[in-house]
Amino acid sequence: MDINETIKSQLNENPVILYMKGSPQAPQCGFSAKTVQALMACGERFAFVNILDNQELREALKVYSSWPTYPQLYINGELVGGCDIILEMSESGELARMVKEAAKQAEARERS
Repeated sequence: MDINETIKSQLNENPVILYMKGSPQAPQCGFSAKTVQALMACGERFAFVNILDNQELREALKVYSSWPTYPQLYINGELVGGCDIILEMSESGELARMVKEAAKQAEARERS
């Protein structure tokens, strides 16, 4: 599987996925840490990929998304944005709505 297929597969399999530096338990940069805090406040599970573990993925995702920095949050396969956008959405309540809706849709798909 080539790297773009890997990215597509990750996005298809995970309704909410964060490409970040480190892990939610041990973020490797402040932007990733702030983004994880905002996501955790939503109260739903989310997947993550530590881009520091895979240089090929790290570079390919920048091209795939046309977004040069990390973290990158995807909901239902669509790029939502990076840290600044996520924090704004968190403050407005929009992030929680989007994450909860994605979780609800994923749960419904699993039941059918």
